[in-house]
Parts: sequence; C-alpha cells; structure tokens
Amino acid sequence: MALQELFYGCMTGDIQKIRHLVEEKEVEVNVRDKWDSTPLYYACLCGHRQVVQYLLEHGAKCEANTFDGERCLYGALTDDIRNLLRSYKAVSSRLMRRDLFEEFLRKLMDSGLHADVVFDVHGEKFPAHRCILSARCSHFAELFRTKWQGRYNIELRHKLMIPWAFQSILQYLYTGRLETPLDFVEDCILVARHCQLNYLISLIEDSLKKTLDFQRSKPGVRVTTLVVEPSVESLPLQSELAQLADAAVPPSLSEWIQGALPFEPEKSQSFTDVYFDVEGHKFMCHKAFFCERSDYFKALVEDHFGETYQTSGQIPVITLNDLTAPVFRCIVYYMYSDSCELSEDTVYDVLCAADMYLLPGLKRQCGNALARMTDTDNVVWLVRTARLFSLPRLEAHCAEYIAANIAEVVDREEFADLVREDAEQVKEREETDSIDIVDEVRFYIANVVSNFSDLQDAEHRLRLIDQLLEDMGLDG
Repeated sequence: MALQELFYGCMTGDIQKIRHLVEEKEVEVNVRDKWDSTPLYYACLCGHRQVVQYLLEHGAKCEANTFDGERCLYGALTDDIRNLLRSYKAVSSRLMRRDLFEEFLRKLMDSGLHADVVFDVHGEKFPAHRCILSARCSHFAELFRTKWQGRYNIELRHKLMIPWAFQSILQYLYTGRLETPLDFVEDCILVARHCQLNYLISLIEDSLKKTLDFQRSKPGVRVTTLVVEPSVESLPLQSELAQLADAAVPPSLSEWIQGALPFEPEKSQSFTDVYFDVEGHKFMCHKAFFCERSDYFKALVEDHFGETYQTSGQIPVITLNDLTAPVFRCIVYYMYSDSCELSEDTVYDVLCAADMYLLPGLKRQCGNALARMTDTDNVVWLVRTARLFSLPRLEAHCAEYIAANIAEVVDREEFADLVREDAEQVKEREETDSIDIVDEVRFYIANVVSNFSDLQDAEHRLRLIDQLLEDMGLDG
C-alpha cells in the first residue's frame, strides 16, 4: 500500500505525502512497478520539479548514460527538470548515508581495509576479502578451500580474465550491483561465466536487452553504461552474507542447517580474524565488518580500550561485558546482513547495545520494531524511549498512535505525567512555547480530517485534550 501511495504521490506532486512515506515510513525511493518504472520517472513525466529534486536528494538513481537516467531525461516534461537531472548526474547510491549497507561494502571494496587476499590480474592488483567472496560465490569458496588455500597473492593470467571486467564482477559480489560500459559487457559475461555466476549472467542479459530495446525505441538517445542490480524486493546480497553470521555464531546459539552454506562454518574455512567472547560464548568474526561498520569496534579492536583483550594463536580474543549472548547474536547478524530478528524480549536490549556500539542503522531498525509493538499500555514509555535514543520516527509514530487512540490514553496517569514534564520544559524556555507532546498529538488529529464526519471526530478528540489540560491547570 505504501509503495502505491509513493507512486501516486509522484504522479500528483504530493510532496508532503512523499516526505511522510520516505522519512517516516522509510519507503525505498528506487522501487519499480510492473512497468519497470521508478517514482523518479513518474515525477519527471508529470512535471513535478520539487518532487524530482526531493527524490534526487534522497538517493534516487539517475546516472547519466544509463537506462534509468536516459529514460528520465527523455520523459521529463520540462527543460527545467532535464537541467536538474543533469546537475544530479553523479547522484547514486554512492552518495547515500554512511550506514547504508551497500555504501559500506563499496567503501570496503575500494579501500581494501583488512583484506586477506590480493588478486593480480595481468599486473593490476585487487585486494579482497575471502569471507565475502566465499559467501557470494561457490566457485571462489571451492578455490579458497583447495587450489588457493593459504595463499595471499593470487595471479590470474588467463587471457579471458580482463582486469576491468574482473573489477566489475568484484563490484557485484561486494555490493550486489554491477556498472560497466556497454562495450565491456561481453567481457563481464565471460568472467562471470568463468566464476560460474549464472544468476549474474541472467541479470546482465536481461538488463542489456531492456537497455537496447529502449535505445532503439527512442531515436537520438544513447546509453553508454549498463547498470545491473537486483530488484529492491530481492535481497540475495544480504541473505548470502548472512551465511557469515551463521558461521560466526557459536553452535549453542546457532540455527543454521548442516550443508546449507557454500562453505562449512569451520574455523579453517570461515577466515575469522577476531573472536568476541560474550558470556563464555566465542563468536568467530571478521574485522572488516565490525571495524568498518562501527567506530566503537574499530577503536576496540585497534586500540584495545575498555575490554579484556587476549589472543588465540594469531587471532585476538575480545571479551565483551554488559550484554548477553542472544543480544550480541542480533548484533552479529546486523553487521553481516544489515538485518536481524527482533523480539519483544530482546529489542530494548539490542537498542541499548546499538546505541553503545554506535550503530545508527540498527537503532532505526529497533525503533521500527518497537513501533510495530505499540499499544495503549506502552505508548508513553515508547515516547520516552524514542527521546532517550534520538529516534524521531518512533516518537512521531507514537504521537500519531496517541492521536488515533486519545480516548484510551488521555486518562492514563503516565500520559498526564508526560504532559506535565513537557510543560515543565516550556517553563524553562519561554512562556509562549507550547507543550511538545500536546502539539504533536493535535497535529495528527487535525491531519486526518478530510470530510465533515472526520471534522466532528477531530473536534471531539481535541476537546479531550483541552479537558485534560484544564484539569491539570495547564495552558496548552
């Protein structure tokens, strides 16, 4: 439903609805409908410049000389929008927030930090991480287990192994996305075939056909770059990297099934380079994920501050205190796959750990999970939690929930306490300031009015708030 609302909002130019969906509901801006069209395309086609700019600023992909970029340019209703698109030609996933998973993996590939293997392809060097390549490609997993076992420098001299094509294949294995000039597509297919990446070959061929069909149907349009990426609904990258979490978690806490991974989760084959000891459970992990996703873990591993630091052979063992093994298990799955299962029993503890370990993405996931658990008994506690951990979306959700259920919430003592505390904050600022929680609830009550019946209901709910303030002797 939210996706349909996003597409409709882009067609009609409803910028407020789009902001709500993207910023509050976290709807992905690069989704596609059954006609392979994106929200940005419809905004361009219908001439809504403000919407186009907003989508570009929030990560909508529109690279020059790609299928999506040229389609948006060709379909744009006005020259003003075309000029805007050209000015944002570099906007892509590369410019999104640091904590986004794809961006983390791209930086990891480009930097080569904590790499444990270097490929020499006809003189060009490509540092890489065995754990990622093994999880993403069974061909690499087999070679690391046999022919390449224990080798740091690996030379690839086959005449079909072209350096730039190999780099594009690495980009896909790391980020789930491949970008290559059209002239080099055949080279990429050859390398993908050599690596037995049949799924990628299918993606390349489908994207190439779509791009060439579009180019033939639009005289004067020239696409020079092929971009291949799975649909937003398809998450092979996350699911395959989650296998590393399966291998990292101790057997006593693990749920993986024997034989389900492309490599068996043995110490010798998971390429572990750091252990974390939590309540006596040893998690076999990788510095590349923990140090590059969290400044806390980076300092912990590299500077050894604040925790017990030992070694097991050549591998450091770090004892983590103040959290349980099940909570750290959630941290591990988030680190490797950008997602984890959150239950009512663990979500608050995971939130506290995410805050301590400087993981804003996991904090937002916890906020979203708490929002799904909202009821009249916990909504005020959730408001306090949202404020404590700086989760504005959760706070806004709670205010909206209170507005919709004000008759059940208004008489609760904890809600009156919250109103009173916010009123005290007003006194510490300016007498003319309003009470935060009251303002937010009033906003959401007024925001749903679309007809006379809604108006009557809204007036009734507003009177309930006014009565509460009067009973408390407050001027709201």
